Amino acid sequence: MNVALTARLSLMMFVQYLIWGSWAPTLGNYMQTINMGDSISIAYALGPICAIIAPFFLGMVADRFFDSEKVLGVLCLVAGIAMCAMPSFSGSALFLPLLFLHALCYFPTLSLTASLAFHHMTNQEKEFPVVRVFGTLGWASIGLFMGYVLQADSTSTPLYIGGGAALFLGLYSFTLPLTPPPAAGQKTSFKQILGVDAFRALKSRPFIVFLAAAMLIFISFGTYFPFAPVYFQTLNTEGLSTHFANPSFEMSFGQWSEIIFMLLIPFFFARLGVKWMLMLGMLAWVARFTLFASAALTGTFWVIMIGILIHGICYDFFFVTGQIYIDKKTSKEIRGQVQGLLVLLTQGVGFFLGTQISGVLVNTYGANGNLALEDWQLFWGLFAGATLVFAIAFFALFNDTVDDAGGEEAAGAAAVGELKPTG
Repeated sequence: MNVALTARLSLMMFVQYLIWGSWAPTLGNYMQTINMGDSISIAYALGPICAIIAPFFLGMVADRFFDSEKVLGVLCLVAGIAMCAMPSFSGSALFLPLLFLHALCYFPTLSLTASLAFHHMTNQEKEFPVVRVFGTLGWASIGLFMGYVLQADSTSTPLYIGGGAALFLGLYSFTLPLTPPPAAGQKTSFKQILGVDAFRALKSRPFIVFLAAAMLIFISFGTYFPFAPVYFQTLNTEGLSTHFANPSFEMSFGQWSEIIFMLLIPFFFARLGVKWMLMLGMLAWVARFTLFASAALTGTFWVIMIGILIHGICYDFFFVTGQIYIDKKTSKEIRGQVQGLLVLLTQGVGFFLGTQISGVLVNTYGANGNLALEDWQLFWGLFAGATLVFAIAFFALFNDTVDDAGGEEAAGAAAVGELKPTG
């Protein structure tokens, strides 16, 4: 793949994740300012719902009948229009339906951009990491810009920026190289999309334990993104910290750490093995929630920042390592189905459960999507305890290894080459 094409695909990835990163860390605080705080958990549940729907749309329609770059363009244009319209309906009954329309069109593009990029590569293991890392850079960069430069976390500005970026990507997509539908002429069943055939083929207890743990650990993700920014800003408004007026800036450091830990995966994978890598990822969530709980009454900046900075361990050591595990344990015939099943259970079902469980707690014991500091301490403590139970159960029940053929280099290639949307 030549330099010019690499640059074009890298720009596509940069804007792709800039869109998501513009509103994911800021929407909760904005919804509080427009008196919709009680609906934060609903708003953040729309993405997981669409993540569940997206495989059916891609597998049954987009992957079979239409060129990928054209589907990407149309979806991004509709997503951009919907998000740009949201501020005009702040506080009204149309706000959430417009967000749903945006998510319904945006989330299928996460897989589309990856498959489009792969189609034009001759050496995916070496070329895709160069392109995909720009996605994480897009998310991290917009967080810095939104929180540090604009200081606009509680305003409608992130929605306009995210919507504008989606419109840009929509138009830009039509200039990308022709990418024929990847499954043209093939029959695709609902069982294939859900990964049912692959699940039956494996019939492995460790594999079932891993999928269950993956779904449960993503409940933590469904808690972090909707309510961590609200918690951080509460520390600021209560006078305990002067650093979190616009928490998207501080939270962006989690994405920078993700890049660093991604590069370290081959080193740790070769030395620790899959079980301890997954275990460290789960324990990192326990540590994060414990740190947040311990800082609830003091607002100690460095304690919270450690909790943010270990995001790379939380995400990379569990989810990406899990993708390596799948890649090494499954045959090529069912590997794609199993990877799709993992995304559906984690970013779909698990994230959805996290938004709803945390939303019920916040709305029951708080007001307008917020809690008192004492309740935030209990909130994070409860999720720390629950995640610790998940981790202990996983450690006791999971007993499996992967074929280490290929060594460190193969592990690293699988880690980055199969990388899914940033968390």
